[in-house]
Amino acid sequence: MIIRLYQDVKVTRPKTQSDEQVLEAALRLIHEQGPEALTFERLAKACGLSGATLVQRFGNKARLKQRTLLHAWDGLDDKTRTLAAAVPRTPAGAIELLVALSQGYGGIESYAEGLLVLREDLRDPLLRTRGAAWKTALCNALAACFAGTPSPPQDIGLLMASHWQGSLLWWSFDPTIEVAAYVEDSLNRFVAAIMTAAARKP
Repeated sequence: MIIRLYQDVKVTRPKTQSDEQVLEAALRLIHEQGPEALTFERLAKACGLSGATLVQRFGNKARLKQRTLLHAWDGLDDKTRTLAAAVPRTPAGAIELLVALSQGYGGIESYAEGLLVLREDLRDPLLRTRGAAWKTALCNALAACFAGTPSPPQDIGLLMASHWQGSLLWWSFDPTIEVAAYVEDSLNRFVAAIMTAAARKP
């Protein structure tokens, strides 16, 4: 259905598109049909450019896939920076940041497909490096939200990010409520527990 839609509107697309526009189309293909669906033929139908033009720009399928996933990391980095700048520097702000990041996961089918994309990230050293850099940036942003909290646990940013990722996994086994609501409840209980423990310190 999606490919058919692209075929229907292809004639109205401009003959020239930026790399960013092409990579957005490639990313949609990956998320809708899986990483193996990203071929020059399918991408040509999706974006309206010829396969020869795409090969000239991106070289081969492996390079195209890597460029597409690097583009996705650029988007996640930008979103994380924007959210981190907007939330209050409080524990509640840290929760707000992670809940907002959870909005992009969608339902269980979308989340499951996203795990296939994660597999591609883990296979590529360059993409793993981007993931590690994002982890550092996210943990720093979360830690900044606890700067005004008396005696926060050491590595609170990493602890909170790890709990967030764990909550996403546990939600996926029983996705009976919307993912952001599940994450928010889990993070609220996590923060309440660590704040209580911090208050008991002598």
